[in-house]
Amino acid sequence: MKNRIAQLLADATKKLHLDGLLPEPITSNDIIIERARDNSHGDFASNLAMALAKVAKRKPRDLAEALVSAIPADEAVEKIEIAGPGFINFFLKLASLNQVISTVLTTGSNYGRSNLGNGQKILLEYVSANPTGPLHVGHGRGAAYGSSLAKLLAFTGFNVEQEYYVNDAGRQMDILATSIWLRYLQAGGVELSFPRAGYKGDYIRDLAEQLRQQQGDQLEHSAAVVFADQPTDETETDDQGNTSGNKEHHIDGLIARAKQLLEDNYAAVHRLGKEVIVADIRDDLSGFGVDYTTWFEESSLVATGAVKRAFDQLNEAGHLYQRDGAWWFRSTTFGDQKDRVVIRENGEPTYFATDIAYHLQKLERGFDQLTDIWGSDHHGYVPRVKAAISALNQDPERLEVLLVQFAVLYRGKEKMSMSTRSGEFVTLRELRDEVGRDATRFFYLIHKSDQHMEFDLELAKSNSNDNPVFYVQYAHARICSVLKQLADSERQLESVSSDYQLLVEPQEQNLITLLDRFPELINNAARKHGPHTLTYFLRELANGLHSYYNAHQFLVDDATLCCSRIELIRAVQTVLVSGLDLLGVSAPESM
Repeated sequence: MKNRIAQLLADATKKLHLDGLLPEPITSNDIIIERARDNSHGDFASNLAMALAKVAKRKPRDLAEALVSAIPADEAVEKIEIAGPGFINFFLKLASLNQVISTVLTTGSNYGRSNLGNGQKILLEYVSANPTGPLHVGHGRGAAYGSSLAKLLAFTGFNVEQEYYVNDAGRQMDILATSIWLRYLQAGGVELSFPRAGYKGDYIRDLAEQLRQQQGDQLEHSAAVVFADQPTDETETDDQGNTSGNKEHHIDGLIARAKQLLEDNYAAVHRLGKEVIVADIRDDLSGFGVDYTTWFEESSLVATGAVKRAFDQLNEAGHLYQRDGAWWFRSTTFGDQKDRVVIRENGEPTYFATDIAYHLQKLERGFDQLTDIWGSDHHGYVPRVKAAISALNQDPERLEVLLVQFAVLYRGKEKMSMSTRSGEFVTLRELRDEVGRDATRFFYLIHKSDQHMEFDLELAKSNSNDNPVFYVQYAHARICSVLKQLADSERQLESVSSDYQLLVEPQEQNLITLLDRFPELINNAARKHGPHTLTYFLRELANGLHSYYNAHQFLVDDATLCCSRIELIRAVQTVLVSGLDLLGVSAPESM
């Protein structure tokens, strides 16, 4: 209905243009239509007269009168009034408002679907956590946000592919492999002090046991050999104030020693860690309702020469230089705060180098838009990646980065840890097992993604109206209960025609207005990348249903009124199911 009002005003501007009162007509897409907050001001309002007063060189109220006179007749409009300095208020006929019920029932699960995206190809990359351990609850928010956004974009006409970037190369994977090997040595009876910078979770011991089953004792070395001439794990200060050793230098030394002692077998340890953890992440995300089109491995960028190709392209364009044995990218030329290393002194590419190659590869795959969802701690990384895209003669605006604040989980008043290296963290799988997939996803999506959120574990598990997901799902279950009562009653309503003009109660009109809002809300949520707005809407719709349920009987004696009320709640049911599905949440028939 909102679009219909906008089109009426657009038609009026065409007439005023032909009459010489406006220099140009206005398209409906450029006209702002707001829902009236007060019913006494109608159903919809527009400030078009005030917006065009300057170009029309007329007083806003005079222009409003001219616009109203030029608006073509429409059977849905009861009357049009001018208010204040020039607001145009539209009052709609009750029958036209109530017609949304039949629209919802006829359209079904496609109600609200649009062609907003017009087939634009989007590659949505999200989560992409290093495969160095299980996903924890901090990763879950990005997973819920990314998959719900993908559903919203697809529902509104975008061609969306979802990708997980597997960071299977680099230092963190070396720390993982070395941690597994050291636990393997301990399991074989070698007494050693485990490095502070190693990965310490129980899953490392499980991987070490798998390694022992595969390799037997052939990878064993004594602690004396492993730790010979290694930097100390603790930072030490001598009498002259000089410091030596720290946990990061210590783990780097052990990585080098592991590669030296294991030789070709090091790759087997590395591969075991990656394959088992990636398989676990895949399974975990699938159980969370997140399935990707592609799992892209970072290591393939090196193997296929993509990193070298990106390096050569930047170098030939004069965007690289050498300093202190390393290769640097002149990112300051493109607005970054400082230049960045792409090739280290030892000849190894940095994470940034592989990210440059990865984004170039994504752009070359023909996507109109690259949308990356990163943790908010990566906000400083955005300018350098965009700088690299510019330097590669690509449009940096084709990259869009959305930031997600990690969720903080509370059990009562106790804040839970999120540290993967320490091993003291709550996994996403544990959270799902405890509170359920539906509550987990809904709670993650309640707040705007870049806002801090605290996940209240006890509230998420409660069966109370204070629990928002329970409240919404209970609304759906209540409708199912009414429909079951109708079926059990064996009342024959098939031959009865509904009359939506009978739906005059405030609770009925409130629900009808909410149903009418759904399509525009979906478009706005997709346009602004805000699934959280859908959680607000669903709670409002659920509240409307509960209020209606408590105030009125549905299975009344009057067959026509009964049929009309049943069709209204069936329409509400349809929208509840669609909205929950876009969030990746189920709509149970009983609670």
